[in-house]
Amino acid sequence: MEITFKNDRQNTLRKNYEEALKQPDFIRLVKKLKLTDEEAMKKTTKLLDTLEELSHCKNCKGLYACQNAYRGHVSILEKTPEGIYGTYLPCKYTKKEWLAKSAKKDEENELLKARMKDIDVKDKKRVEVIKWLDAFYENFDFSKNMKGLYLHGSFGSGKTFLISALLNELKEKKNVETEIIYFPEVLRELKGDWELYEARMKKYQTIDILCIDDLGAEKVSEWSRDEVLGTILQSRMNHNLTTFFTSNLDLKELERHFLTNDKSDERIKARRIMERIKQLSIEMELISENRRNEKY
Repeated sequence: MEITFKNDRQNTLRKNYEEALKQPDFIRLVKKLKLTDEEAMKKTTKLLDTLEELSHCKNCKGLYACQNAYRGHVSILEKTPEGIYGTYLPCKYTKKEWLAKSAKKDEENELLKARMKDIDVKDKKRVEVIKWLDAFYENFDFSKNMKGLYLHGSFGSGKTFLISALLNELKEKKNVETEIIYFPEVLRELKGDWELYEARMKKYQTIDILCIDDLGAEKVSEWSRDEVLGTILQSRMNHNLTTFFTSNLDLKELERHFLTNDKSDERIKARRIMERIKQLSIEMELISENRRNEKY
């Protein structure tokens, strides 16, 4: 009985292998991995799975559209002197994500270390902004209703670094509680974990100084605009809490960004958000070349 079972299994493997050999891609994959007929016959199903996943990758638009079993990876065989093993190779989108995360971590570390002494004061285009930051630091007082800054300008101009340097200085030398939040990421986190929502929102509404970084880079919805941003701004406005913003958009562009459609009630909601931003901050533009990977 056992011999018959083995023979049946062998015949099935051979039949499947012979059928697979009708596919040119299968033959190429076997040759690429330098598999013998016997090795390839035993791994036919795995090889076919690899070909299917590779076909998914050909027309894939990004990690969000990945159809493979392990997101962002292709299951493939690897032949070593010890045997043939299954492994996962990252796709181009996964590699790109890894690089982006690494760069972001480096940037976050740089921002945590930023101090006002590190600010490059030689660029005359930045003088007014730097003077404003210096004055804010010198005059900061918890008892005063101090407006923050809505700092807008081109990508990489150093907006976040400048505000980070100020906030780090205030935290270290004047015992001010500060927080910088990257707004698009905050929205993703709040939506992905509702258990954190109440605690996070309370923190954003009550911390001494909050900086909402990269406002306008998020995908707008009524929830993100009215329930999250609107709630944070209204609370901070009611309690006279200093709030900073960075954005690639000026205030007029930001108002257009907040419109989900062109209906009158939408225009009213967008204007309401803008009024809160204007109540909380002073608008300034940072004109500078891309300063990424340079001293700020």
